[in-house]
Amino acid sequence: MTIIFDLKDVSYSYLGKFEALLGINLQISRGEEVSLIGSNGSGKSTLLSIMDALIFPTTGEFRAFGEEVEEDVFDSLAESEFRSFFRKKVAFVFQNSDVQLFSSTVYDEIAFGPLQLGIATEEVAGRVDDVMGLVEISKLRDRAPHTLSGGEKKKVCIASALATNPDVLLLDEPTAGLDPRTQLWLIELFQELGRAGKTIVVATHDLDTVEHISKRAVVIGEDHTIKADRNSCDVIGDLDLLLASNLIHKHMHRHGSVYQEHYHPQYQGHKKVKV
Repeated sequence: MTIIFDLKDVSYSYLGKFEALLGINLQISRGEEVSLIGSNGSGKSTLLSIMDALIFPTTGEFRAFGEEVEEDVFDSLAESEFRSFFRKKVAFVFQNSDVQLFSSTVYDEIAFGPLQLGIATEEVAGRVDDVMGLVEISKLRDRAPHTLSGGEKKKVCIASALATNPDVLLLDEPTAGLDPRTQLWLIELFQELGRAGKTIVVATHDLDTVEHISKRAVVIGEDHTIKADRNSCDVIGDLDLLLASNLIHKHMHRHGSVYQEHYHPQYQGHKKVKV
């Protein structure tokens, strides 16, 4: 399989002293569906940001599509062709939709990315119509994004990412704050995109969705290192691993005269999920 992302001994620290990632070795191949799971502060969002070239490793090597991605090289005029190629191939959906939305209408929001990539206006109009239909927001075409509900904003952000027809989708906590109906819609969309051959990498601590949106799960521990990289079903079934990674906790309950241990997921947004 063709390797899209290749991280070798990657570490990242904020301000040179706050460690976020340590010694990450990870490869993502074309067409894979991967969940990055870890507790808050483990570094999964930082890892996504490196994959999107929003930030660059403090140490180690990051290669994308066979090319080394470094800050000086990526931002140089000499490498503008690769930068443009990269931005066409990779799209990012932020956890907080309000960070991503800035245009006056939903149509303009979705059209912005393709227009910035130099795609002809007529083709952009067709793409916008197509993705609005795909994510079921055609009726929101002329609405101002800031007036939408949380679920509607998330759909607009996903439509904006899809409008460039990327090969790779990176999503940070995409189910956070969504109602059950919208969560189900999102899971089904991921499955459809996976069948279409898209590479999907999702950072999440929503254990209830991992098996539905990915075939592979990478667990990042609280020490910012990779603790496991296995089949999603195997990872979700490994209670000791999840407990050690602070993704679940256990309580003692009394049933008559017998005490039993029960495992519970960590609190996630406005709901609790069953493990």
